[in-house]
Amino acid sequence: MPVRNPIIIAHRGASGYRPEHTHAAYALAIEMGADFIEPDLVMSKDGVLIVRHENELSRTTDVAVHPEFANRRTTKMIDGRTVSGWFTEDFTLAEVKTLRAVEPLADIRPRNAGFNGQFEILTLRETLDLAQLANERLRAVPQAYTNADHRCIGVYPETKFPSYFASIGLPMEAALVEALAEAGFGSTAAPVFIQSFETANLKELRRLTDMPLIQLINDRGAPYDFVVADDGRRYADLMSPHGLQEISAYADGIGVNKALIIPRDPDDKLLPPNSLVEDAHSVGLCVHAWTFRAENRFLPAEFRHGGMADGGDLIGELDAFLAAGIDGCFIDHPDLGVRARDAFLSHSRPHDCEPYPG
Repeated sequence: MPVRNPIIIAHRGASGYRPEHTHAAYALAIEMGADFIEPDLVMSKDGVLIVRHENELSRTTDVAVHPEFANRRTTKMIDGRTVSGWFTEDFTLAEVKTLRAVEPLADIRPRNAGFNGQFEILTLRETLDLAQLANERLRAVPQAYTNADHRCIGVYPETKFPSYFASIGLPMEAALVEALAEAGFGSTAAPVFIQSFETANLKELRRLTDMPLIQLINDRGAPYDFVVADDGRRYADLMSPHGLQEISAYADGIGVNKALIIPRDPDDKLLPPNSLVEDAHSVGLCVHAWTFRAENRFLPAEFRHGGMADGGDLIGELDAFLAAGIDGCFIDHPDLGVRARDAFLSHSRPHDCEPYPG
C-alpha cells in the first residue's frame, strides 16, 4: 500500500491556533489546506451529538462560571476513572448552547486563550454543514482555498466513550450514521472516516454502514469495551500480526499513537521506525498517526528550539514519519502539515523552514 498523498487531518480543527472544536478552528483548518476536519463526539441529555473531546465540560467551556449550573457539578465513573465536573449528558442541547468554548492548553497557547468566550459549542450537524459549505465554496471560488484544484473537505468523527453512553441509554452509532447521511456524507464515496478506541463500537458501525472505519490504538491500556467484557487483551495485542488481521475484518485502518511507529530513546530522540506501518499495510490497513503539535513540549528533542512552550521544527518530525510510510497525520497545526507533506512529496525537504511562532 504505497503512500501516494498522505492526508492532513486537522486535529480538533486548527487547534494550535484557535480553541479546539470551534467554528473558527475548523474554518481556519480548511483555509490552511487540511483534507479532513476531526470532530470528537459526545452526547447531550436529549440525545444530540455535540462536538467536545470529553463529556466533562469544565476543561473546554466556561460552564464553571455559570451560576445557573452550579448544582449540576457531580462526580462520575467514566471508563474506569473517577471524574468530577459538569457532564454533557446532564445538559440539553439548549443548555449546552449557552456555554462558550475556552482554550484547554492556555499555558502554552496564550494566543488561543485570547479567544475564550467567543465561540459556541457545535453540534455534529453544524460541523458537517460547515464542511459541506466549504466544499460548495471550493467548487465555486477555488482561489479562496489552498490546494483547491484537488481538494474535497472530509470529516473524521470520533465516538468518545461509546460503552459509557450506551450504558446510560444514549447509544451513539445509529445517531452518527443518520447524521452523516442527512448531511450528505452517507455514501461510501463521501470523504469520511469514523474512528474509535473501542472495538465493539466499530463492529456495530460496520453493521450499519460501509463507510471507512479506523481502529484507534494507544501506547498503553486497553479498549474499554475489552475491560467491560473481562477480555484480557490490551492495545498491544491489537498491533500483533494476528491482531491487525482481526482489525482488518471490521475496519479499514488504524489510528495510532505516533510513539508506536517511531519510538523515542531515553534522551527523547527518535529511534528508527519499527515494522507497524509495514505490518498494517500487509493486511490492507491504512495508518494514520497522532498527534503532531508544534510546541517543543510535544516534539522529539532533536527538533526543539527554545523553551518548552515555544515552537520547534514540526516539519522535521513529520518528515521522519512520512518517510516511515504513514498514510495520514492528525495535527494541531494543519498549515505545517500541508507544507511538510508537499515538501516530502516533492523530495525537497525545506531545511530553512522557520519554526512555528507559538
